[in-house]
Amino acid sequence: MTEEDSYLHPEFCLDFAPAWSYQTDPHFQQPIPHSNTPRIDGPCLQIIEQPKQRGFRFRYGCEGPSHGGLPGASSEKNRKTYPQVKICNYQGPAKVVVQLVTNTKLPQLHAHSLVGKQCEKGVCIADLQPKDSCISFPNLGILHVTKKNVTKTLEDRMSEAFRMHRMLISTAASHQAKDMDLSVVRLMFTAFLPDGEGGYTRRLDPVISEPIYDSKAPNASNLKIVRMDRTAGCVTGGEEVYLLCDKVQKDDIQVRFYEDDETGIAWEAFGDFSPTDVHRQFAIVFKTPKYRDQNLQKPISVFVQLKRKSDHETSEPKPFTYHPQIIDKEEVQRKRQKTLPNFPDYGGAGGGGGGMFRGTGGGPATGGGHGGGGGGECVFEPRLAELAERHACALFDYAVTGDARRLLAPQRPLMSTQDENGDTGLHLGVIHSQTDAVKTLHHTVVVMCVRLTYGLLSQTPLHLAVVTQQKEAAEVLLTARADVALTDRNGNTALHLAAQQKEGEMVRLLLHHDNMLEMTSVPNTAGLCPLHLAVLANSLNSVRALLEGGASVEIQELTCGRTPLHLATERDNVSLAGCLLLEGDADVDSVTYNGSTPLHIAAGRGSLKLSALLVAAGADPHKENYEPLFFRDEECCTTNEEEQEDEGYIPGTTPLNMAASPEVRSRSVVHKIMYCVGIDRYNVSKISLKLVKERNDIDNNLWTDETKIVLSLTHIKWNKNALHIIKSMEDGTL
Repeated sequence: MTEEDSYLHPEFCLDFAPAWSYQTDPHFQQPIPHSNTPRIDGPCLQIIEQPKQRGFRFRYGCEGPSHGGLPGASSEKNRKTYPQVKICNYQGPAKVVVQLVTNTKLPQLHAHSLVGKQCEKGVCIADLQPKDSCISFPNLGILHVTKKNVTKTLEDRMSEAFRMHRMLISTAASHQAKDMDLSVVRLMFTAFLPDGEGGYTRRLDPVISEPIYDSKAPNASNLKIVRMDRTAGCVTGGEEVYLLCDKVQKDDIQVRFYEDDETGIAWEAFGDFSPTDVHRQFAIVFKTPKYRDQNLQKPISVFVQLKRKSDHETSEPKPFTYHPQIIDKEEVQRKRQKTLPNFPDYGGAGGGGGGMFRGTGGGPATGGGHGGGGGGECVFEPRLAELAERHACALFDYAVTGDARRLLAPQRPLMSTQDENGDTGLHLGVIHSQTDAVKTLHHTVVVMCVRLTYGLLSQTPLHLAVVTQQKEAAEVLLTARADVALTDRNGNTALHLAAQQKEGEMVRLLLHHDNMLEMTSVPNTAGLCPLHLAVLANSLNSVRALLEGGASVEIQELTCGRTPLHLATERDNVSLAGCLLLEGDADVDSVTYNGSTPLHIAAGRGSLKLSALLVAAGADPHKENYEPLFFRDEECCTTNEEEQEDEGYIPGTTPLNMAASPEVRSRSVVHKIMYCVGIDRYNVSKISLKLVKERNDIDNNLWTDETKIVLSLTHIKWNKNALHIIKSMEDGTL
């Protein structure tokens, strides 16, 4: 576009109010005055048919013209309509100018251009015939300007309206280009009526259409849930769901759960995930939220849908069912409530069992004789007689020694016998907290080397001892050489179950025994090792016990490669993250399968405390993951020269790119301290979790938790210079 070219034809330049005024705005930008309300007292412009908002693609210049004009909002396959305006309260000739403007509260001219039969230099000008009051635009297309040309295009257009103040124009164009959304435009219609001298100088107030979204832009596409791997969950929430969807933007999407009734929305909550859980714009891995009623007695159906943050657009809702929580997952309480049968008293020889065993004498004089209430004389098979004699001998031995183990000796073949629930005697002893019985039974297990068997829930007695937190019973079973590698129905060993307990004592007990250390690296069916479960349970004691016992702090869970530090960051738990870094010497830049570090997660979730903690521990805010920062939609429009410049490289996403909060992105406490005291990120020592309150010379009430963490993490944590800087930052003077 040359300097002599005019943005509008000369006859329309006289009374046209451009979008820029250097007298009124330091950034050389002024919103376009417009009105969409028809006037009653004179001619005015009114939009009769709005343009279709979604489904129309903006095309690059290298792609050629579009295969059809911009349709109207009510356009159908067999009945095409197009954007249409009407000049009300007027009959006669006129000219209508159509331009593209931004979809902002105060619209400004857009960098994109209109193309079509009546378009020139990005503007469409149409003649309204005297006999008509309406005019439609059937051949409008939208030419997409590339990002690198936005500033130049705006500068050229501003220069057409103003042939002076070049520096001011350049600054204004650069400033406006940064904020311009290239995926959405609006049509601005302006009508010019003839004056008494035959020129078209009488300008009517412009009217602006509804926004038009580029169909290939992720923030403009229709939201749609394609598939979910589960459609039900527990009221406690926290269950992982894999959701496939049409294209979304990872930082502009939510998974909304809601329940409605006759009065409207009765409950609303959102799935828990971060931008790192959105895979290539087409899949989201999230955790279900808690339902409002944790004491639900029967299943209830709610709805789940996608919701875009920027424009609150939602997808079609899908049903999701919440089930009541199972309090007694291991069925221990149910089994404890089971009543035992009442056995009748055996009245010696006069009872129903009289005459069952005669001993060796066989006659009345030696204690034989027939039982008073029994049947005739019993005739034994040889093996039954032998068994009866063994039980009798065991009874005699018990009577002499008082050792109950003597009674159990003949029962050794029955130690693996299971009841209707699949439980053995050892299972029942643990379930009912009969530690003495467990001690007595374990001797028989040791002698017979009986392998502790599973119940119907695939639980061993050791599992039950851990679940019921009976340390003494667990110690007895471990002494009896219980197989610590056996797993329950969820693939959990006893150590997995112990890791989820808050106290951590059971973990320490288990790790004191042989062969238990290798269990720290065994995953369950969900791909989680004991240390992962301890972090997910927010159990600092169990985490410490596992670290002290030699568990690997870098072990990855199997679903997406998260380390315990990643999980602690997801839980927003500063204590756990600090413990893993300080006591476990965790790698602060460890990566998942998609290359994300814990700082990616903290920044994406907007956690200022965790971001400060990780950066102070040495995390790299510029480390790229494998998720492209952008998707190259402009490849077809690059010249050979441009291809040589970038060689097709698309950068990954850094924590700074993912920062969901402006505070995380721009107000980095750690960066300010390090910069001011001259500390390089790689010279920061390993962190100390001693808080500032341990220093008597500091008033803790004046310090936020965030500042305490940062102060305790810096290499010169007690340096007066650092204290002064942090204090200044607290006062807002830094």
